[in-house]
Amino acid sequence: MLLEAGSTCWRVECADRAALLIDMADYFLAVRAAMLKARASIHLLNWAFDPDTLFDPQPGGGGPYADRIGPFLKALVNDRQDLDVRILCWKSALPVSATQRFFPHRAKACFAGSPVRFLLDATVPLGACHHQKMVIIDDSLAFCGGGDIGPDRWDTAAHLDEDPRREESAASSKDFASRHEVMSMVDGSVAGALGELFRERWRRATGERPPAAPVSGGDAWPDHVEAQLTRLRAGVSRTAPAWHGEPEVRESEDLHLESIRSAGRCIYLENQYFTSPLISEALALRLAEPAGPEVVLVSAARSASWFDRMTMDRTRSAFLARLAAADRYGRLHAFVPLTGQGRLIIVHAKLSIIDDTLLRIGSANLNNRSGGFDTECDLSLEAAPDDTPSRRAIAALRTTLLAHWLGCPSALVDQTIAAAGGVGAGIEQLRRQGYRRLNPLKPMPLGPLAAFIASHHLGDPTGPGDAWRPWKRRRVLAARLAALTPPGGRS
Repeated sequence: MLLEAGSTCWRVECADRAALLIDMADYFLAVRAAMLKARASIHLLNWAFDPDTLFDPQPGGGGPYADRIGPFLKALVNDRQDLDVRILCWKSALPVSATQRFFPHRAKACFAGSPVRFLLDATVPLGACHHQKMVIIDDSLAFCGGGDIGPDRWDTAAHLDEDPRREESAASSKDFASRHEVMSMVDGSVAGALGELFRERWRRATGERPPAAPVSGGDAWPDHVEAQLTRLRAGVSRTAPAWHGEPEVRESEDLHLESIRSAGRCIYLENQYFTSPLISEALALRLAEPAGPEVVLVSAARSASWFDRMTMDRTRSAFLARLAAADRYGRLHAFVPLTGQGRLIIVHAKLSIIDDTLLRIGSANLNNRSGGFDTECDLSLEAAPDDTPSRRAIAALRTTLLAHWLGCPSALVDQTIAAAGGVGAGIEQLRRQGYRRLNPLKPMPLGPLAAFIASHHLGDPTGPGDAWRPWKRRRVLAARLAALTPPGGRS
């Protein structure tokens, strides 16, 4: 089993029920329904929290209380005086918050004088960020994944070219790009573990540790969401930098590396960034094996911000070039999704599916900083080798994701993969049949400046020690790569 407490994860618990929420339209509806059922506490942990976020921009989509999350939470806690509502959000640097409508300042103003306790947390090294994204209800139900609370996050799984609901959600006339996010929803003891993680984060920021939610006997699971998995081992994997006496935690990166080592047939990865040389080398070693697993990557055609296009996109090209060089048996398949009219879909999800045994959803990107510089949290669900129903359910969720990308029925995806003999080959076959929303992702040629950026991983530190010393970063990465590479050098 991949989940091992103290190694690849912090805790191994149980998920009584679990569901995968694909894209934020479904997530926002589910989280509102769960909040309405809360009896004791609602705790939110986010990189970004915008109080103007609309739960449902559909015509007539309003529900009880207010439609936007800030007024909604204030009205809810005013109506239920014993409800403990806390929001912990990264105190982002001004250049970052300026690109997000200054959400920290507006959120702080929104909750001033209300019973909602809103906190901006800056207890990270200079240049790092709090990147965890979760909501915990009564310590009994939790959401965890890659999606923040923001108006521009809203999109449906259809990723329509023109969708006036995205403009309505943004509370402006701006037409923002389609966006892909994935969140998990779980109950059982793993939700309590995520609640404990929230309380520990609150303690580090304030010195005060909130009490655990009392056992209420309620069920906050939204009535309209069907559980896709039941009674599974669930692991919580974290990243935290060594800072102010707190130890470094690299469980998230360790689980990625161990998952890649153990994969038998297919490594399916959706991620915003593919830049980590450790992950690249681990994947390259598997691709070089005659009977290794296929590797299927899904990422955006380009990053949304200028800074990321200059840094992460260049380094991703080096990542892809290393994989292409190792792919002597033709098992690498990398794709970018586009809308029907060929427009960008921002892939912000951080999801892994290893064979049909491990489903992982979280906040960690496949870059250096998510391995040891920022704070991250991933939730993984693992099926035992003899748990055939759960393994089928995990495979079905991968099929659902591929069908959503390709725009075809899930049954056709399954049939084509079976006939083609692999996930990547099945995708290529469906593309030849006209389902072309997934397009090949290739490395771009790198000029001298881009090659310098990629080789020094500018903007992508491994930890506080090399955050502002890129020359030191190269030595740190070289040492870690040497430990990863088997004797005799690269395959």
